[in-house]
Amino acid sequence: MSAFPEIYLVRHGETEWSRSGRHTGRSDIPLTAVGEAAARKLAERLAGLSFAAVWSSPSARARKTCDLAGFGSGALIRDDLAEWDYGAYEGITTKDILAERPGWQLFRDGCPNGETAADVGARADAVVEALRQAAAPILIFSSSHFLRVLAARWLGLPPQGGALFSLDTTSISILGYEHDLAEPVIRGWNQR
Repeated sequence: MSAFPEIYLVRHGETEWSRSGRHTGRSDIPLTAVGEAAARKLAERLAGLSFAAVWSSPSARARKTCDLAGFGSGALIRDDLAEWDYGAYEGITTKDILAERPGWQLFRDGCPNGETAADVGARADAVVEALRQAAAPILIFSSSHFLRVLAARWLGLPPQGGALFSLDTTSISILGYEHDLAEPVIRGWNQR
């Protein structure tokens, strides 16, 4: 446990699209039975921790995960925690995109009619600013690509730095500080 505030990041539970690798930005795909069971187990994994606030993405999958984990009643829904807008690539797998657009990389190229890494980074910057101003332990429920960009921006990396991180469904990651509030670090990542 750190003397400084820790930010817990939780990726939502499994959906049919997350299981099959389909890009799920703004579509509201429900959790699978496996995803719901894993979300319920988050309550045990987060037991004993105290948070000044709980924030959730507006997506149904993040809100449901938050609720099943036992934090839904006090959660603040924040639009800036929404997953990457995949535009024309919504519901499509990376493999299928690469068949049409060889060499494509989400974090470098973004999505036609959707967001770029810089767009997502601007939203992540607003969240980082709110976290730093709160200076308190906060629990966040959101989606993989947004949380990866959030981690990159927390560390001062460009939004494209989110490509360096990977997140499994219902994983817990922890952002925090090293020696003082001027040294943001990742204290834990992709804990299953």
